[in-house]
Amino acid sequence: MENPLPLQPVDFILQRDVLCTLPPLGTVLRVIVDRCNEKLGINFLKSNRWVKLINIRCELHAALWHAVLMPFTRVCYLSDEDDIVLQRMSQYDERRKSKWGWMPLSSFPWSSDIAETDYPNVPFVSLMRALANPKVIGKFHCVVRVVAAFPWLAEDFRSPSGVYRIRLTLEDPTARIHAYLYKEDAEQFFDGYPSVYTLTKKRNLLLGTSEGDDGSEMNDHFRNPPWIRCCLKSYHIDDSDSWGSRNFRIFATTMKV
Repeated sequence: MENPLPLQPVDFILQRDVLCTLPPLGTVLRVIVDRCNEKLGINFLKSNRWVKLINIRCELHAALWHAVLMPFTRVCYLSDEDDIVLQRMSQYDERRKSKWGWMPLSSFPWSSDIAETDYPNVPFVSLMRALANPKVIGKFHCVVRVVAAFPWLAEDFRSPSGVYRIRLTLEDPTARIHAYLYKEDAEQFFDGYPSVYTLTKKRNLLLGTSEGDDGSEMNDHFRNPPWIRCCLKSYHIDDSDSWGSRNFRIFATTMKV
């Protein structure tokens, strides 16, 4: 997409210490609470408790799913021994202990083969696990979707001096991040320096964008980006503010088309 997507809802940006308390597996569903919902008693809910939300409406905002509480929504606590809770915890523990259980469920039975990494046998982790990593510097093997690219035009992927510098927006069910393709890592990703036409086709394939018969991009709002495997490394660009200047970069990953 040409217009950058927000990583989080602008009005609900979560700090790192809050992100680190979220489960690294599963789907993050943002619940919007406003003054109209005060009678539901949401403000009195306790943290770290299981709750059941009944009759909510799910809406898509900036390509992020939100749960909207309605006047007829009901909220109730669940005991840790409730059958629903025990079932969810059992499924969670099973996935967490599995080598491939960290893959998004919607990517099963396997992710797309349009990209491969140099470390196929390394277990996957979620983007939330990468965000909550206790160290600034780290390396991660993930299954993600590419939902935006900047710059958008393939002819702008490289600087006037010929160096690749692209920012991709990646997401999985747990989080959305920016990750950069830069220099030699981008050279490996695109298999060298293909033509603008080929780069455009690769970009459209990554973002699930439809093409016309002549290879041109169609104005299609119903994109379906494939789930791809990629290696990510985190680093910082300011020694005095390592967490605040933390970035992610794609490496050891190659598109096979």
